[in-house]
Amino acid sequence: MKMIIAYIRPERFDRVKEALVEKGFFALSVTEIRGRGAQKGITLRGGKVSIDLLPKLKLEIGVEDTFAESVVHIIREAAWTGKVGDGRIFVLPVDFSVRVRDEHITTT
Repeated sequence: MKMIIAYIRPERFDRVKEALVEKGFFALSVTEIRGRGAQKGITLRGGKVSIDLLPKLKLEIGVEDTFAESVVHIIREAAWTGKVGDGRIFVLPVDFSVRVRDEHITTT
């Protein structure tokens, strides 16, 4: 299993979610966060206001290994604007997962 963690622009979320659903990936967790990357924030009003941390969304999606590359591709395509600050995607190994409602613990 893989855990895909994606940091994206909030305004691209609906496109990303719709693209994932269209391809059959319904389960995800979303967290509103603030962060910065290569763009190092933004400056507004002729340099008078500097915003160091920008609003982003953090998506977490657990998928079987065989789907990880497809999910990454879907997110990249839907979140892309071509500008600095489009986001970042991390793919991490998951040793196992447990469904809380299951009577017996099984690992997958």
